[in-house]
Amino acid sequence: MSRRKRQSEFARMVGLLIVFATIKGYELTFGDAWAKDGHKDGSFHYKRLAIDLNLFKDGIYLTETDDHQELGEFWESLGGTWGGRFKKKDGNHYSYGEK
Repeated sequence: MSRRKRQSEFARMVGLLIVFATIKGYELTFGDAWAKDGHKDGSFHYKRLAIDLNLFKDGIYLTETDDHQELGEFWESLGGTWGGRFKKKDGNHYSYGEK
């Protein structure tokens, strides 16, 4: 699959994740949706295939990886990779195409 097609699929999946989060009572804002620098070499942020999401519930900013568990598992069910499974946990990271 071409990178452009993977980016399109990623965008569709992010839309589903946002809807899922909203139904579950969360609010989201974007962290890094695309980056030119500041991430490790080969980061999927550089390929426009990763997003960091800021998570809120009842107006409270949730910063722990465990706070993202429900969303991370949903994301994985769509075929994405969740940063909560990384060796160095990155719970607000959602990416696509590593596999």
